[in-house]
Amino acid sequence: MTIQQAFDLAFQHHQAGRLREAEQLYRQILAQHPAHIDALYLLGVLAHQVGRHDAAVDLIQRVIAIRPNWPEACFHLGDALNHLGRADQAIAAYRQTIALKPDCAEAHYNLGNVLNATGRGDEAISAYRQAIALKPSYFEAYNNLGSVLQASGRLDEAIAAYQQTLSLRPNSLEAYNNLGNSLRSKGLLDQAMAAFRQAIALKPNCAEAYNNLGNALKDQGQIDPAIAAYRQAIAIKPTVAEYHTNLGVALRAIGQSDQAIAAYRQALAIKPALAEAYNNLGVVLKDQGQLDQAIAAFHQAITLQPNYSEAHSNLLFTLHYPAGEDAQAIVDEHRRWNQQHAAPLRPLIRPHLNDRNPDRRLRIGYVSPDLHDHVVGWYLLPLLANHDHRNFEIFAYAQVPAPDAMTQRLREHTDGWRSLLGLSNAQAADLIRQDHIDILVDLAGHTTQNRLLVFAHKPAPVQVTYLGYPNTTGLATMDYRLSDAYADPPGQTEAYHCEHLLRLSPCAWCFAPTASPPLAARPPGPITFGCFNNFPKVTEPMLKRWGHILLAVPASRLLLKSAGLGSASVRLRVQQLLGELGIGPERLELRGREPGYAGHLALYGRMDIALDTFPYHGTTTTCEALWMGVPVVSLAGLSHVARVGVSLLHNVGLPELVANTPAEYVRLAVDLANDLPRLQRLHSTLRPRLQASPLMDAPRFARNVEAAYRQMWWKYCAP
Repeated sequence: MTIQQAFDLAFQHHQAGRLREAEQLYRQILAQHPAHIDALYLLGVLAHQVGRHDAAVDLIQRVIAIRPNWPEACFHLGDALNHLGRADQAIAAYRQTIALKPDCAEAHYNLGNVLNATGRGDEAISAYRQAIALKPSYFEAYNNLGSVLQASGRLDEAIAAYQQTLSLRPNSLEAYNNLGNSLRSKGLLDQAMAAFRQAIALKPNCAEAYNNLGNALKDQGQIDPAIAAYRQAIAIKPTVAEYHTNLGVALRAIGQSDQAIAAYRQALAIKPALAEAYNNLGVVLKDQGQLDQAIAAFHQAITLQPNYSEAHSNLLFTLHYPAGEDAQAIVDEHRRWNQQHAAPLRPLIRPHLNDRNPDRRLRIGYVSPDLHDHVVGWYLLPLLANHDHRNFEIFAYAQVPAPDAMTQRLREHTDGWRSLLGLSNAQAADLIRQDHIDILVDLAGHTTQNRLLVFAHKPAPVQVTYLGYPNTTGLATMDYRLSDAYADPPGQTEAYHCEHLLRLSPCAWCFAPTASPPLAARPPGPITFGCFNNFPKVTEPMLKRWGHILLAVPASRLLLKSAGLGSASVRLRVQQLLGELGIGPERLELRGREPGYAGHLALYGRMDIALDTFPYHGTTTTCEALWMGVPVVSLAGLSHVARVGVSLLHNVGLPELVANTPAEYVRLAVDLANDLPRLQRLHSTLRPRLQASPLMDAPRFARNVEAAYRQMWWKYCAP
């Protein structure tokens, strides 16, 4: 057999997939003719095919040394180098291929893949676009282009790329899932669900599509269907930890905290290093008032993933709940958050070009994930509705996946409404810069879905935090925090803030109830004390204090309502703790989450005296109780979180209901319970008293806030 015949036979074996026979013949040829370049090249290609990438690199490099201008050899060298993780060399090989053969669409495509894998997204986008220009039917390039565009936050372009993929390959399961995820990130939830359902139609046992569908349903508030979708994903692939974690999130949303904890623990049994599961577990443990365990879970999440800013924010928020608060330790942890997550972004801050005219019309931007039927939206509405648009141009930067009627009401009072859905922190900061915002207001602090890392980019010359969080943000880039002199007495709390405290007078809140049920006549019978605050605020020392009140007022009852009490284990814990003090379960009414805000307000009609929590005071619950004619007894502390009730009660003209010691707190509640004529007077006068107070004077409040903004701006403009 001649060399040519041997080569032809080897090539036939190679083409037919008989790789062992092909390799033997290639080696025999090379043993006789070591410079047989075609055999050398194809042996290198074969080595790459069977996973011997080191050998492939060696062989193909020998080919290129003999024939340096062979584009196919450079291309296969790039493939082998890429499989070995030698990305820079693979990129060089693909670029050499393109230099030799510019119309090689596959080389542009593979180059895009390596560039994307190494974080060079913009270059990858260019490579994919070049591959598509050369080969318009290249659906893989469209799909991968969509992925890198999606990761870059360029959602409209990503959606277009996925749609083009599907026009070329209508049965692409991956493209439908990717399209759905981009649509979900953009807040187009109905379209996202349609894409995921199409994926399921193509592959009914696609666990990923069911999980993705569950995410979109959850975002839209369809929790029961979301749970069903997650359970279907788990039934198909029970060992994917993330599916259990997502199920836990949905279970928590409907108050099934015990089941949520079980889901998170199952996720961790599958994947012990899943930081997200620890974070979510911490959130539910916090909901249940298991604060030490919650804090430990957040610490574990941060240990596993040190750059997990969300878990670190959840830790900060939870530190406010336990009794015996250490304000200095809490602010120190906030500074650590800033150092870990925000300070590395400092080099990205750019000079501000805003006109420094101190008296011109100012552009104010409000940033929040809660611009919907949420307490932040409720408190913001009277301010937005009363802003002076002649002197202030109002923008909102909302992160709301499922807008509702409150979203629309808020939007109607703005001059510009921007959605931050799908935008990275850097992109959101660029958008705010493009709007030339003068004063940017954070309304979330370290609460869920905050965008504090947008503020770390310092997109506005003046930045303020207000309303949604009872403490400093810790950010070096946050200039001010709005409060008042009752919640933050001058000289008392400055040391606990990284921002400059600017105190509104007389009050830092404006309450506007979203429902006004008539006051119900108080039912005859024993006094009922109550608290509707979030359950993590109901600490063990707080419960014991309430037990002492109940013991001092014979036959009195305690009505508690919160989402955390939807858990049977939490209710049992409350009953056991109070039972140890001699309070039987017949004196307790423990209620979980209930639908309907009007019904929630009406439930105050079953309450005679509201008991504020300590150290974390209520805000909305205190205002609601006063609105429904229920007096509130509060215990003052040293820091803001423990002084909100002080401000609210002083501003409604009831400073005598503020205690300064735990013993005084108990005495005030007991004395009030024993003074039925006083209780009746308060019941009939509290609503008009609240209506006449600064707490419901929205025009005055708006002018005070605007005066604060102007003061901040004057200071910024001062030479």
